[in-house]
Amino acid sequence: MVSAILHELDLQKNYLQNTRIETIYLGGGTPSLLSADELGAIFQKIFELHHVIDHPEITLEANPDDLTAENLNILRDSPVNRLSIGIQSFSEADLKYMNRAHNAREAAQCIELALHAGFDNLTVDLIYGSPTTSDKQWQENMQRVFDYGINHLSCYNLTVEPGTALDHFVRNKKSEPVDEEQSARQFEMLLKASAKAGYIHYEISNFAKEGWYSRHNSSYWKGKSYLGIGPSAHSFNGKSRQWNIAHNHKYIKALGEGFVPFEKEILGPKQQYNEYLLTGLRTIWGCDLKKIEAFGAFYKAHFLQTVDKYIQQELIQVNGEIYSLTVKGKFLADGIAMELFA
Repeated sequence: MVSAILHELDLQKNYLQNTRIETIYLGGGTPSLLSADELGAIFQKIFELHHVIDHPEITLEANPDDLTAENLNILRDSPVNRLSIGIQSFSEADLKYMNRAHNAREAAQCIELALHAGFDNLTVDLIYGSPTTSDKQWQENMQRVFDYGINHLSCYNLTVEPGTALDHFVRNKKSEPVDEEQSARQFEMLLKASAKAGYIHYEISNFAKEGWYSRHNSSYWKGKSYLGIGPSAHSFNGKSRQWNIAHNHKYIKALGEGFVPFEKEILGPKQQYNEYLLTGLRTIWGCDLKKIEAFGAFYKAHFLQTVDKYIQQELIQVNGEIYSLTVKGKFLADGIAMELFA
């Protein structure tokens, strides 16, 4: 796999057209299992092929059960300067319900080990809305993160994906289904608790102290170009999107034969407008009427015609030519965006 990734980096070296690289993100799998030599080879190739800025944000996604003191020492000696840890919960009942590999003790221990190893730039994932997560437990989960002094937090509503083991258990009444009222209530708790603790709600699922926003994810939401390497990885250059085959063996075989196995779609003005609304409205930066107009006069007229009712309902607020969600609107973010689509 590492050999195939290195080969793809060579083949895709011109995709970003010499854009300076500001962020690197290793995730979507188990990059925390890579050895020091494997990590070193990947970073060496990236720095060799691209102009990486001084002090880039380099994030590695890790499972709590992978973050041993030994692994953290390897990461500390690598270019990685930010860790994203999938904690999900500090409750044993929650973790069992979500079928996570780690336990509550490992959830806390990995954070303590990471802090002790010198990683001050941490983000953790928490999940709310699980039938096993009482309001009291949800408050405790958030407070644990605040008490550790972690500067960035990503929180997601539990969703039951079709075809998963959890979906099977819910459909066969072996597990409790997700309660939408509970999810909305715990999201409201999250907004209040995070604000009180000094976090800025800068994207629907993301909260950070001032100066600690995820630079990498913010690039997605602001529509910057990016290159994705590896199975299932997506790339975007403003005009088109492409995605690699998801099958590991087929990916490795194709790279062994000298080509990158991907599909591609060209994004027309309608798709670009819709995606801008979907991502922009989710953030504190909102949507700029000037950018909407750049897609064409039709899109500006359509937006102004359809957005008015949400302004009247106090779901969207306007500051000059910037349109963003109100607190009330954040509960309905995706629905509002879809109603505004062309």
